[in-house]
Amino acid sequence: MFVKIYEYHIQPDKEQEYLNIQQKAGEIYKRHIDAHSLHLKSRDDPSKWMEITRYRDEEEYKRSIVLINQYEEINELFREFQSLLASEKSVIREEDFIAVKERETF
Repeated sequence: MFVKIYEYHIQPDKEQEYLNIQQKAGEIYKRHIDAHSLHLKSRDDPSKWMEITRYRDEEEYKRSIVLINQYEEINELFREFQSLLASEKSVIREEDFIAVKERETF
């Protein structure tokens, strides 16, 4: 399993717009790839969010993202997303992971 993790800061008064953008982007993604996303909001910093998305494997992700990025709508949604970032913390941190083990309980 291939996992992408993003960390960014959303203006607190723009959260609903952020969630709407994620919903629309998810509709485009599901046309091309099986992906499962989790969106987390920090309890300590109301502007900090993490997005964790799982894909079957990295090769499928790479093939699909080329198709997804051809949609003008996805590019427009990304520009809208960027406009929601907190101006003082506008960096989007991105990391790639490979799942080693998954279990239901600890």
